[in-house]
Amino acid sequence: MSIKSFAAQLFAKHIHKKTQAWANNPVETQRNVFQELIHQAKDTVFGKDHHFSEIKTFEDFAKHVPIRDYEELRPYIDRMVKGEENILWKGKPIYFAKTSGTTSGAKYIPLTKESMPFHIQAARNAILSYIYETGKADFVDGKMIFLQGSPILEDKNGIKLGRLSGIVAHFVPKYLQKNRMPSWETNCIDDWETKVDAIVEETFNEDMSVISGIPSWVQMYFEKLEQKGEKPVGEIFKNFNLFIYGGVNYEPYRAKFEKLIGRKVDSIELFPASEGFFAYQDSQKEKGMLLLLNSGIFYEFVKSDEFFTTNPKRYTIGEVELGVNYVLLLSTNAGLWAYNIGDTVQFTSLKPYRVIVSGRIKHYISAFGEHVIGKEVETALKEAMENTTISVNEFTVAPQINPNQGLPYHEWFIEFESEPENMNEFALKIDNAMRKQNVYYDDLIVGNVLRTLVITKVPKNGFQEYMKSIGKLGGQNKLPRLSNDRKIADFFTN
Repeated sequence: MSIKSFAAQLFAKHIHKKTQAWANNPVETQRNVFQELIHQAKDTVFGKDHHFSEIKTFEDFAKHVPIRDYEELRPYIDRMVKGEENILWKGKPIYFAKTSGTTSGAKYIPLTKESMPFHIQAARNAILSYIYETGKADFVDGKMIFLQGSPILEDKNGIKLGRLSGIVAHFVPKYLQKNRMPSWETNCIDDWETKVDAIVEETFNEDMSVISGIPSWVQMYFEKLEQKGEKPVGEIFKNFNLFIYGGVNYEPYRAKFEKLIGRKVDSIELFPASEGFFAYQDSQKEKGMLLLLNSGIFYEFVKSDEFFTTNPKRYTIGEVELGVNYVLLLSTNAGLWAYNIGDTVQFTSLKPYRVIVSGRIKHYISAFGEHVIGKEVETALKEAMENTTISVNEFTVAPQINPNQGLPYHEWFIEFESEPENMNEFALKIDNAMRKQNVYYDDLIVGNVLRTLVITKVPKNGFQEYMKSIGKLGGQNKLPRLSNDRKIADFFTN
């Protein structure tokens, strides 16, 4: 064991003790975070507008501060972008993380000197939790890569602006800089396909031990490696044993990745966003990710099926239940307040609090009242592929409301790596798995409102072509699993 890996194990034990301290006192931890946030922001424009000086309890907060999404918070953010101080949080942000907006172009998410360290610590602690539980630390001596956006930042009225992953690249600890790949120059390449080609050339002969990124884009990297080396990635990188991912569910990709790698490797799931780093997988044995309750974020939860009602009930951490689909709300030390990030979560454990990401509140299908969410379609596909040789690269689902003939249906657009011998039989397996999970969908099938789902095959690299066509190939961009309209479907059917 090297000095570096031994030191990593000692540090992992230290961080585990600190984590246990707040994880074992979740309600008190969140109460302290809440009170500190209110105190720090009481003299801001937002704090004065919403009577923070009068807020003593969560009930006071819920009374004074309504649920907002980006567009509703935008008047305040626009003032920050113009360079004004003390708007949502004291002083000015140190960065704006630029993300893609669905309704009005780019969104500018503030990052402050208080919030930024938690992004870095959470990513570090996820790896340390893995080291503590497994005892495996040798990988710290190998090379590591995170497929990310360009670290080149713009200036916006004296505040640096860029993609979150590019901003984070400026905070790589010195002890990791010699191990980190790709080079700064390669990381700065803007075109995604050109960048991946350069990363392949740069890493091909290196001792890669840790690879991380969004699965769909890591897949492209692996395919190019396999093509260049004419052998599995696991043979090219013999010490590659840890895959770190976030952004989408890994399960639909797992079989494909194991084939590309040629063997199984351990994995760590992360739940980061520009708005905050919310959770990471703290155990290889337990389902779900540890919700980070001591990271400058106060969480609220609204049941998904109540979210669009007038005045839905807002729950705090001590009130949540297992298995319920919740919309995640945030108040943060970057100045977001009762903010709807758009993600839905379900709790898999309450001691400690662990979550899975179940989907997006805007990414669902309810064209007929079925309320289908991302977790359901991913689970159904996984069940249908079990004990088969079927392999899927990517997929998305949309409603077909006006078919040329027959009843409406859900249309599954699937890019197969290895397709089923009988497509209709495979569609029926998925459909049955959907009906087991979603009683509304089952009622629609039984009542002859919908017919069994239909699979439309997408050609090889078809989804990459779609993402390229909308200018979202690579980086942090993700293909929606579900759409309540046919905007994506039309790309493949017109």
